[in-house]
Amino acid sequence: MKFKSMLLGAVSLGVMTGLVHAETITIATVNNGDMIRMQGLTDDFTAKNPDIEVEWVTLEENVLRQRVTTDIATKGGQYDVMTIGTYEVPIWGKQGWLVSLNDLPESYDVDDLLPAIRGGLTVDGELYAAPFYGESSMVMYRTDLMEKAGLEMPEAPTWDFIAEAARAMTDKENEVYGICMRGKAGWGENVAFITAMSNSFGARWFDMDWKPQFDQQAWKDTLTFYLDLMKDAGPPGASSNGFNENLALFQTGKCGMWIDATVAASFVTNPEDSEVADKVGFALAPDKGLGKRSNWLWAWSLAIPAGTDNEAAAKKFVEWATSKEYLELVASNEGWANVPPGTRTSLYENPEYKKVPFAEMTLQSINSADPQHPTVDPVPYVGVQFVAIPEFQGLATVIGQQFSAALAGTITADQALRSAQQVATREMTKAGYIK
Repeated sequence: MKFKSMLLGAVSLGVMTGLVHAETITIATVNNGDMIRMQGLTDDFTAKNPDIEVEWVTLEENVLRQRVTTDIATKGGQYDVMTIGTYEVPIWGKQGWLVSLNDLPESYDVDDLLPAIRGGLTVDGELYAAPFYGESSMVMYRTDLMEKAGLEMPEAPTWDFIAEAARAMTDKENEVYGICMRGKAGWGENVAFITAMSNSFGARWFDMDWKPQFDQQAWKDTLTFYLDLMKDAGPPGASSNGFNENLALFQTGKCGMWIDATVAASFVTNPEDSEVADKVGFALAPDKGLGKRSNWLWAWSLAIPAGTDNEAAAKKFVEWATSKEYLELVASNEGWANVPPGTRTSLYENPEYKKVPFAEMTLQSINSADPQHPTVDPVPYVGVQFVAIPEFQGLATVIGQQFSAALAGTITADQALRSAQQVATREMTKAGYIK
């Protein structure tokens, strides 16, 4: 009898010990195709780490940004791994809000990360996030519609050529629109796109004294050009269209051209998802001949909030999801074209990946973006399609609403820019930037 109770006690202890060691990590991520694919492959991680369970919280981009920002700023502790971008990492890293990843094992090969991408995730020599995919932006276009319009896309087009081609390709009766560009309000949606565009027009958010520049001609030229082109050649309801909405329009044959993230290339050329997969060409983001193209630099990355109770388990997940082995896992399941792009040098040296039609254009676009010198005239900030200061997120959210309202036709370009100038001046004065 005594032996039986000892045995039961040992079994109970074993069960309890098992329960103690089965950690659950909660991962907050964005509802983009590559992240959805990662969730589908989670079994590979849990098979290798049977003592870790994974819970996913998948959110639309604007909602994700809001939730993770609130959670980390209030030390809410809801998430063990957060999907954040190149904007948040340097600011949050400096605040001590993120766990350093400098102790990832040697097998991870941190030196293989693309320098431009790794640099944006490093603060004072500490890597604070691991890139899941890196991107710039480029032109994706319908080769058949370009040919029908009697035009040939240059590898490095100007905005004037894009405008001419967009108008020539538009056939509103058959619901084909010459160009799709982001119109949905959000600092990572329409503001990212229009800011990158404005760089090529010679505009900037602030001068060297942090004075807002929305009252300058370069901004008027940018916004007017964007609004006129979208009015003539864009789809209806464009003020509600962000990355995912435009992706769906392009995949269903409704866009002649789409200027957006290089990461979209695998989705528009995948015959399972895209009706135009065999008719897509690629070109660099447009310029205005001033020495800056309108391409951005971004990485959706995995970071661990400081104070998580599951730091070791979270690190294992981050290492798995951003490793060379993960890229090979995706390739073996879905082909090299569907591998998360823009993070590792070895990927672009891989002979199999070199065959992917958009690989070289993606790398060229990423390497040509310069967050240290994003504009034609000098600026006191870094960041290509954003300004890397804490105030930018709130400020750009309000300005994005103005730009979206102008696209919807409820206010004029002049009114949107006047409002942007007033809001930016007030906020930058309040924050002490403007003396």
